[in-house]
Amino acid sequence: MTGFGRAESITKERKIVIEMKSVNHRYCDLNIKMPKKFNAFEADMRNHLKQYIGRGKVDIFVTYEDYTKNNVYVKYNAEIAEEYVNHLKKMGEDFSISSDINAALLSRYPEVFTLEEKSEVDEKLWTEFVGVLDEAAKQFVDARIREGEALKKDLEAKLKGMILMVDYIENTSPSLIDSYRARLEAKVKELLEGNGIDESRIAAEVVIYADKICVDEETVRLRSHIENTLSILEQGDNVGRKLDFIAQEMNREANTILSKADSLDISNKAIDLKTEIEKVREQIQNIE
Repeated sequence: MTGFGRAESITKERKIVIEMKSVNHRYCDLNIKMPKKFNAFEADMRNHLKQYIGRGKVDIFVTYEDYTKNNVYVKYNAEIAEEYVNHLKKMGEDFSISSDINAALLSRYPEVFTLEEKSEVDEKLWTEFVGVLDEAAKQFVDARIREGEALKKDLEAKLKGMILMVDYIENTSPSLIDSYRARLEAKVKELLEGNGIDESRIAAEVVIYADKICVDEETVRLRSHIENTLSILEQGDNVGRKLDFIAQEMNREANTILSKADSLDISNKAIDLKTEIEKVREQIQNIE
């Protein structure tokens, strides 16, 4: 499900801001963007977020501002300076020119002096960081819960509509057998031109036809899957993957009903069922 959360901590020393947003995804995919200063926290951060997130593609943005005056220092890279000196001397020898090398000149070359941020990865910083992370995650979860409630209502409406379709198929199927028997008897009478009809033969043909178009098992299983889905929706927790599997089973039963259908009405109703099941499957992808 989609969601958004934002939290910040501002002190005299620093400002930490964490934003989280998600889009639908079958699995849990955390994409974290944060300053190098917090790289050491990434593994702990991912583990910490497992209590809040089970599914979805979540982008997490961390911004940081340091208000202290001594947060950087100058680093002297002696090895790089030595390389410059050696190359300058060699250049002087190659072209027979003087190589007046002094510290002031050498300091201007790239990477001889660099500004480095002081490492502050300590328990105090982690405690402050995880506090902001928790607040952002709680807002994020609250947003997903609100969306989840709306999604639940939509799914329940679709599932209850599917039960009505199953009712229609179950109530309509028996009449097909009576209709087939009447058509068969009329056809046989026409062919025999009034001669006696073999009732046992007619009955046998009707039994074969009834067995061919019978969808009792499929509708019973389909109804059970729908009712099970409604029950699971009431349970809450992480049910997305379970519902995804049940939706696949519902689609399998609807396909069988459609393949057995010998009536335009039932065919159309089975197609409507498949359409609704596909909508349910798409919605289930959003459920954690």
